[in-house]
Amino acid sequence: MTQATKLEDCLGLKTPPIAVSFLANAPAGVVRVSTVEPSSCGYWRRAAEGQTFYTEAADQLNCPIGAYTHGVDLPPGAQEELQGVVTTMVGLGYLRMAEVPNIPKRDKPFGVAVYAPFKKATTTPDLVLICGNARQIMLLDEAANAAGVGGGAALMGRPTCAALPAAMQSERGVASLGCVGNRVYTELADDELYYALPGKHVAAVVEKLAEIVNANLELEKYHRARVSALV
Repeated sequence: MTQATKLEDCLGLKTPPIAVSFLANAPAGVVRVSTVEPSSCGYWRRAAEGQTFYTEAADQLNCPIGAYTHGVDLPPGAQEELQGVVTTMVGLGYLRMAEVPNIPKRDKPFGVAVYAPFKKATTTPDLVLICGNARQIMLLDEAANAAGVGGGAALMGRPTCAALPAAMQSERGVASLGCVGNRVYTELADDELYYALPGKHVAAVVEKLAEIVNANLELEKYHRARVSALV
């Protein structure tokens, strides 16, 4: 049984995990994306639907925030759009200007980003991105903590795409609540969120996952018995 299958089966995931890698050049045998998405996270949806492809820097520019967090060099027009979006967010009270410099971003040159269903990944990806409900992400984070690569109690908010560089730079799992833009572009359900896990740690987390799931089932029985006894 593959790591991807174990993740899906242990957690009961509705959406298959995806693999994301940032490479200097396009890998052999992988095609460039056929249609450019309106956002960087839109490519996550396509990979979850079963597609394998790569994107170049130009394919990320429809979303200036996503391009920024991915480390894409922004041409003047995209820089102006980014500043405009940030100004709008600040004006709405959605974001404080002081927060902007602290938004995680890749610090290496952007070559290509490769997206694939995790079960079809042929090499260890930079990141595995898991979409699930609160209980599923709880179990995954507990398994990551048991493996020594959890992100602790912190939850990231907007922008969702910043979870990718945050996980890569910390080399630990990062849970993200998602943001309204991501929920529009990916059709993320209201009760779903994300967990970004460095690819090199997936095996260790999967090894702990069955134990954590079983422990939660037994503890749930214990807690329900206490409720029954005390009511």
